[in-house]
Amino acid sequence: MGSILVIFNKILCKHRIDYSSKDEKCRIVFFLTKFIKVMQPYVLVLYYSKYGSTREMAHLIADGIESSGMTARIRTVPNLSTVVTQAEPSIPADGDIYCTLDDLTYCSGLALGSPTRFGNMASEMKYFWDQTTSLWLNGALHNKPACVFTSSGSMHGGQESTLLSMLPPLFHHGMLIMGLPNSIPALSNTKTGGTPYGASHVSGPRHDQSLSADEKILCAAQGKRLGDVVKALFGNV
Repeated sequence: MGSILVIFNKILCKHRIDYSSKDEKCRIVFFLTKFIKVMQPYVLVLYYSKYGSTREMAHLIADGIESSGMTARIRTVPNLSTVVTQAEPSIPADGDIYCTLDDLTYCSGLALGSPTRFGNMASEMKYFWDQTTSLWLNGALHNKPACVFTSSGSMHGGQESTLLSMLPPLFHHGMLIMGLPNSIPALSNTKTGGTPYGASHVSGPRHDQSLSADEKILCAAQGKRLGDVVKALFGNV
């Protein structure tokens, strides 16, 4: 912590920021926020959810990440509209806030989730990844662990192909892909969601079916496994 303060003090001196000046408080907060964002490792849980199932999974995975001792940062992406009449607000009225490229750039690991759309990730998530060319050019995500998760309305609604559809962007970004090992009993015992490629959930035709006990276990286990690997690779400040 002492070395962090020394570096931060050098930043303040370089930009001639006066601690005693009230006018400089905003600038101090700005630099401190940027500094902490870079220095403190976190795992990004990025998802899109239409009816709430994928959001619930994201929060369970985040709990698993934090049980490993890592920090989880939960983010979502906005809805898309075929006709743009008014721009989406930069901060949603409720729920998790929208992901920025900085959130993705500075993460130490990633859990990526989307509901099934005919065996593919949702267009909202695909649109977000289509904007990450600058990160790809800079190698911002190279060698960072990642995993995927999904939900669908039926047992054979395309869960595994959806999980696989989320992997190509991660491969192109040079990430390290993780799944769920069969050493987790719930993976063999589940009668609903859960695959070796990543956690999944069957929400029912009306999307009102709660996560089963096994699905919850697999979400938490996937998060903890991701957190453990990130911690082993990058440590925890």
